[in-house]
Amino acid sequence: RPLATAAAGWRGASLSDVTEQLVRQRAEHNNGEIFSLEEISLHQQDLEKLEHLDKWCRDIKILYLQNNLIPRIENVGKLKKLEYLNLALNNIERIENLEGCEDLQKLDLTANFIGELSSIVSLKKNIHLKELFLVGNPCTDFEGYRPFVVATLHRLQALDGREIRRSERTQALQNYPVVKKQVQEQEQAYLLKRSREKEEAERRSQEKWEKKKKERKEWTPGFSGQWYASIDSPLFMCMFRHVQL
Repeated sequence: RPLATAAAGWRGASLSDVTEQLVRQRAEHNNGEIFSLEEISLHQQDLEKLEHLDKWCRDIKILYLQNNLIPRIENVGKLKKLEYLNLALNNIERIENLEGCEDLQKLDLTANFIGELSSIVSLKKNIHLKELFLVGNPCTDFEGYRPFVVATLHRLQALDGREIRRSERTQALQNYPVVKKQVQEQEQAYLLKRSREKEEAERRSQEKWEKKKKERKEWTPGFSGQWYASIDSPLFMCMFRHVQL
């Protein structure tokens, strides 16, 4: 998937924020009342940042935020009653800031950019977490991905829709030291590659923006209000040579 956040910055695109008006619109089933809201869907809103919900909707239990542009999990730690969080199809790169979600049972992070698999350690404090979805993330291509998750999160019951059996967990725990080393090596390689990809995407976006800016400067307004090509522009020089011929 494209690096939407970096590209949008150079395009000057207008990305949405979580506003009180948006939340109230999505709370129609609760008569527009947001403080007692227990479920809300904010999917496909081009949201770039997750904020305010921990202040406005403290009783929320189910939160749908899939298919946005959210790059980081933040500002949800005070949602003590949150049971299901869907952040599929966003730009998230690591798992963090969910320790305060004491009742979290299901977490869907399908199709993000999570390559820092070791960040799942932060989910150890979510003792009620039963289901985790990471399918479609770069980390799922790591050798030892599933055994590492199974051995790290002892209370997890299902990973990517597949039940974790007792025999699978026992074997994962036995092989954990070897698997952990494998995962760490692959993780470091991926993070280095990812960093280079982001730098390249930013460079290309900036070049594209600079090119458009330069093209706009080649046209200047005349006294009549009409637009004329600058005499220093390549377009004017080309036209001048054509007239001479």
